[in-house]
This record gives sequence, structure tokens and C-alpha cells, in this order.
Amino acid sequence: MKKVIVTGATGFIGGALTKKLLSMGVKVYGIDINAERLEAMKKYGDFVPIVADFTKYANLSEIINESGFDVFFHFAWQGVFGDSFKDYRLQLNNAAYAADAIMAAKSLDCHKFVLAGTYNEYEIENFMRSDSFTPRYTCIYSTSKMAAELVCKTLAFQNGIEYSAGRICMAYGEGNRSKMLANIVINQLNNKKNPKLIEGNNYYDMIYIDDITDAFIAIAEKGHNLKSYYVGHRKLKIFRELFTEIRDILCPEAELGFGEYKDTVNMDYSLIDLEALYNDTGFECTADFKDSILKTAEWVKSLNWEA
Repeated sequence: MKKVIVTGATGFIGGALTKKLLSMGVKVYGIDINAERLEAMKKYGDFVPIVADFTKYANLSEIINESGFDVFFHFAWQGVFGDSFKDYRLQLNNAAYAADAIMAAKSLDCHKFVLAGTYNEYEIENFMRSDSFTPRYTCIYSTSKMAAELVCKTLAFQNGIEYSAGRICMAYGEGNRSKMLANIVINQLNNKKNPKLIEGNNYYDMIYIDDITDAFIAIAEKGHNLKSYYVGHRKLKIFRELFTEIRDILCPEAELGFGEYKDTVNMDYSLIDLEALYNDTGFECTADFKDSILKTAEWVKSLNWEA
């Protein structure tokens, strides 16, 4: 890769990928709504800031005075946790804007389009197979992600653009400002509180930001056309084991309140090909878990959240 476009270029994952690509000598055209953060990205390398919200995506070819890009990475998405999951108009609009992004990729003569999805899409696949599924508000978000995948895959095929997607499991690491599960639990352990959790006898996965960026570079360079990949570990842990390990790293004296909340996740990992990304690209998670948790804990401390 020599020249790429990244949407959500100052966000958690898009920002980390942008910095990694710049460190590799790749020229990055970064699209975001935060002009100040975009300008700050220039210090990392050959970066071209593009201030544009979703309504401008349909006209990106008029805003970007270049063409012939290797990859268009689409990470921008509004409402990725909390009450935003309930906002079905917001979530469905995200899918429509993803379609605008791939048509912009066509106009800008991009060779490949890479979409950031979510592992929660596998839950929706389970939903469509089962008559005993319990829908939760997260399903609105993940259904919209799946809609984006299907529409973008179709548009890519019809317009002669290579397409791949990465479905990301629970992401954690420096730069993640959201109050997602990992951050909440780490914040409580930082403050020597006892987290309340689900029963936790199910499989679960978390992926560190450095591994995510490497995964998406692998997908861009070697991912197969029209294929979606699980972005996470090839071998999973039980939820209880994983969060006990986090507890032992950060606050061994804390008591984990397993079973305080009902587990409503309908994830069947047996239906997911955990080996596909490795088999097709050679990518594998390499981040040291203890080191990554300690770095994340320091980051969460800097956010100064209440316990």
C-alpha cells in the first residue's frame, strides 16, 4: 500500500490504524469531523486531513483532488455503545452512509474497500436461524452493520471494486474513550471496586488495539475478495476465566460478582470460522495480555471517570 483513505481517522480504531499506516510510510487521506484532531495527525507522517461528515460522503470525489487509491478503509460509525443502540434511525443511516462511502471509493478509483464490522453480526446470523432467540438493543446496531456489509459487498461486486470486511470482537486499548465493558471493569478495578458481571460460563473474546490494526492491514493486503473475517483470537477463553485474569493483573483482592446480571448474549462461536483470517493472511494476535491490560488501565485512569 502506498496511498489510502481512512474514515473515522481520529477515532479509536481508525486513529490507531492511521498512525500505524503513517509509520509504514503510507500516505493517508484521513476523513473525520474533528478538524483539530485531524491537524494533529500530520505529525505522524504524510497525512492529508479531510473534514467531512457523513452527508459529504456522496461528494468525496469533489472534495479529494486525487484518485488511484490502493485501499478505502471505512471505520466511521455513529453510536457504537450504550443508548445509541436503541436509535434505529441513527444505526440504519450508518449503513446508508457506508454505501455512500463505497460509491465514493468507486469515483476515487480505489482498488479495494475494507469495511469495519462487528462480531455481533454473528449473533444476528444466529437470530435468523433460531426460533428461540432473545433480541436485545445491540441487535439494532449489529443488524445495521450487517446491512452495511451486504449492501457494500453488492455495490463492490457490481462496480468492480475488491471488498473485504473485518468483524471485530470486543476491542480495548489506549484511545478507547467509550464506556464499553472492558473499560468499565478496568476502571472499577483501578479504583479497587468489585465489578458486577454476568454468570460468565460462555466463551468470550477481547482484542487489543495493536492487534486490530495489524489485522486490518492483513485484510487489506491479503484478504480474499467478497469475504468477511472474524477479527479476534483463534482460541477463546471462558468469560469467567478472562475477567478473573484481568482481576488478578489489576486488583487481586477484588471480588468479581459473577451472576449479578442476566446474560442475554446469543453468540454461538461454533458457527464462526476463527481460523479464516489466519489461513488467508497469516495474521494472528500477538499482543501480550498482561502488558496490554496494564497499558489500558493507565489509559483508563487518564480519563478520570468516577468509580
